[in-house]
Amino acid sequence: MKRNIILLLSFIVYLSAKSQTNLSTDSIAQRNVFQNLKPEFEKYEKQHGNYIQTNNVKMHYLEWGNKKNPTLVWIPGTYSNGYELYEIIDQLVKMNLHVIAIDYYGHGFTPISQKNLSIYHVADDIKFLLDKMKIKKAIIGGWSRGGTISSAFYNSYPEMVQALILEDGGSVAWDFQAKAANIVKDIEETKQYYVNKKEMIFDNEFDAYWFMYNNWGIKGKENEKLKKEIFTSYARIKKNTNGKYEINPGAEELTGENSAEENIAIIYTPFTSKTAFGASTHQLDPKIIYRNLNKPVLILDPVSKNDWFDFKEENDKLTNEHQPFIVHKVYENTWHGVKDERPNEVVKDIKTFLLNNKLIK
Repeated sequence: MKRNIILLLSFIVYLSAKSQTNLSTDSIAQRNVFQNLKPEFEKYEKQHGNYIQTNNVKMHYLEWGNKKNPTLVWIPGTYSNGYELYEIIDQLVKMNLHVIAIDYYGHGFTPISQKNLSIYHVADDIKFLLDKMKIKKAIIGGWSRGGTISSAFYNSYPEMVQALILEDGGSVAWDFQAKAANIVKDIEETKQYYVNKKEMIFDNEFDAYWFMYNNWGIKGKENEKLKKEIFTSYARIKKNTNGKYEINPGAEELTGENSAEENIAIIYTPFTSKTAFGASTHQLDPKIIYRNLNKPVLILDPVSKNDWFDFKEENDKLTNEHQPFIVHKVYENTWHGVKDERPNEVVKDIKTFLLNNKLIK
């Protein structure tokens, strides 16, 4: 169970109480890049961003390509947003795809509803959007928790799914590694994590980005990769009620990762959790959802040493149980963000998968 808790907590990296801008050469250069790209981002958002009022929330989404083409709906990972597709979106559009990337509650530009909503409500939001666009069927895909939401959509509206693309999420239950023998130890480790956890509040947008740059794997990225990270950061950083800046404010409460008590409840007693969003994530069981699978599925599965997200064995089992519907692509020496580390391979594999299933020409 320890690895399961690490998996959950690894989405959040709280390393300091408050980021102080380092007046190094790199800091000055990054500040200039961060500031200079803002007008381009705003132009891009005006061109591709939109909102729709669903029954649950005013949902933000990005849209690219010709609406007459097959539609791919993409659902981002925890604490990410629709801009995570930025690096590969041009290649997806060149496949003659119409692409929609949504932001769910507390992510990107979609607010957190006053209602206690689950990941199945996100599925309802997506259906609402597709119905408004008069799209009867779509390819549904997502990364990490976005993959889990993709599975929830399939569970709710299988008749609307042409195929599924699951990037390291949605094909394996979150708590499949839980062991009763480890409960006491894991609870103590979880409590200690929250004792040491520091709040991140920043004086300005760049300080928040500078923290992510140094601690979230952005440092060292160049060109389009860095641009994608900065665009994603613009959509993450928000001003709080005190006039300070936070990264995805309120999202931890939504996912049930804001306190030790809630985090433990999410894993061990999800029916007692205060957040339907977090609880429904942990309650979802792909083995049950895909028991009668009859739609093509592409699983993008990274494998590396000391991998916190080690799903290969479970993905192999699911694939073997549902031949010939599942294609299981394994990426050696790759961590959780498959399309970030191996964008060209991912695009190639998606194209091959869609061509083989005659979903694109």
